[in-house]
Amino acid sequence: MNGVSKASQAWLHALACCDDAASLRSAVSGLCAAFGKVTSIDILTVAEPQKRQALCFLRLESEAQESQLMSSVGGLRFGSDVLVIVDLPGSLEAMPPWRSAQAAQVAYQ
Repeated sequence: MNGVSKASQAWLHALACCDDAASLRSAVSGLCAAFGKVTSIDILTVAEPQKRQALCFLRLESEAQESQLMSSVGGLRFGSDVLVIVDLPGSLEAMPPWRSAQAAQVAYQ
């Protein structure tokens, strides 16, 4: 990871251990608390045959808190939100059929 701190790597690794949107939402809330109060979290999952990712759109109470979050974890500004992209474990092909169907369903919600 170019230009990403060890703390950022640890933060993203903790999120990458989540295998569904609910656990990811909980983990993001907990980890963002170090930067300030989270006022909004929207998570979209994207599933491709070889890769799964979560797009986490976040808002904190102030722009200063959001700037600190972005510089710490390598997030970026997307409109009025902070966007953090998390690589999720496994690919759809590596999952059992019932999990890949569930993951594909979540990805298109």
